[in-house]
Amino acid sequence: MKRLTTLFCLVMLSTITVCAQIGRRFPSERKVIKDPKTGVELVFLTSKSGTGDSKIYQTHNQWTADGRWVVFRSDRVPGEAMAVNEETGDIVQVTEGGYTGMLCVARKSMNLYHMRVARDKKGKRTGMEVVEVNLQQLFSDSESGHLKKKKHYERICGVIPAEMCSEGDMALDGSEDFIYFRLDKDYARRFPIAEPIAGNFGPRNMGAGPGGIGKMDLRTGLSEPVVAVHFKVGHIQGNPWHPGEVIFCWETGGKAPQRTWMVNADGTNLRPIYRETEYDWVTHEAVISADELVIAIIGHRPINKEEKKAIDGLESFATSDDWGPSGTKEFATGIAVVNMRNRELTLEGQVPGDNFWHVAGSQDGHWVAGDDFARELWIIDRHTGERILLTAGHKTTARDHVHPTFKPDGTEIEIQSAMLSEDGRSMNICIVRLPEHLLNRYQK
Repeated sequence: MKRLTTLFCLVMLSTITVCAQIGRRFPSERKVIKDPKTGVELVFLTSKSGTGDSKIYQTHNQWTADGRWVVFRSDRVPGEAMAVNEETGDIVQVTEGGYTGMLCVARKSMNLYHMRVARDKKGKRTGMEVVEVNLQQLFSDSESGHLKKKKHYERICGVIPAEMCSEGDMALDGSEDFIYFRLDKDYARRFPIAEPIAGNFGPRNMGAGPGGIGKMDLRTGLSEPVVAVHFKVGHIQGNPWHPGEVIFCWETGGKAPQRTWMVNADGTNLRPIYRETEYDWVTHEAVISADELVIAIIGHRPINKEEKKAIDGLESFATSDDWGPSGTKEFATGIAVVNMRNRELTLEGQVPGDNFWHVAGSQDGHWVAGDDFARELWIIDRHTGERILLTAGHKTTARDHVHPTFKPDGTEIEIQSAMLSEDGRSMNICIVRLPEHLLNRYQK
């Protein structure tokens, strides 16, 4: 009986390993429809319910360097990431053994970078592995049906010591020779910090410092600190066009005293990007070109502080002074673009009757885009100020949104949507193709 039990366990373990193998393929779910309201073409690259699909965060690149595959998060295989081919709809598993935090898709090579918890033989956590996945070889072997073990596709770039980092948020430097990561609070305390350590800000009791940023050399595996700051560091981005520039935010879960920051990779020239006032509620910044950062300045709270308002089923803090006098349309709001060299801000526009929430921009300088609280996607012509509704009716979960990201060539926007889901909640990966008349507007 013991032998039979052991054999059964070995068979089951083998079955689970095969099912979770990197390179495993899933059938196409690709569906092309016309938006019922605008007529814009929508390409749903995934369309099943209950698969746990969601985009990489809108601050990061989503497409592989050849422009053919979109990498995304999914529960098809719990804990693993997927890629889907835009033209064929083929879905391929691109991690094995799990990942944590952010997925970083390279722009200059067919590589994917992610973190994974590193443990010793006794199971004790020793740090965070930074893993490089060779997607070119993986896709080729997956298509031919000659998959190898994951070691043929993965390279462990190094392990960030446990004392430095315990979470997987990361960003790829523009050179693609480094990744950046958040330093743990206790580790950040070891280094000089110019400002007094900040306490929590706002009613969600978040934002207290210290925090910081570290970097790892992907060639040598060396990890070292970049900078320590007086506040909690949120999302980190590298500037794809300027190697050695790191963009990050002060994360409070809402309004921050000073949301947007940048620093050089050697720790010099730490500075705010958009110097906001106490009336500005700034969020969801994203680098969109060599010199530009797009931000949302939202006005979701009523000017009359005695009026209550529900957003996404949650009572807003409009009747509380905990966020300060911010987030109303008594002052300028909308999508704004900040020049990171001279700090000039251009207010591109606000959605009528609502608020832009997550924002994006094309690197050619022609367009900015944003979703609103009604799960609609709008685009704004940066030359004329024209606001155009691209698509509507994209249900998402109560705490999530459409999260638009432009394809590098500026022809498409990726979003996440529950429009086709049977339960009206399960999100799928959707590509919104800009209409020809918009693409032709600024073609050379």
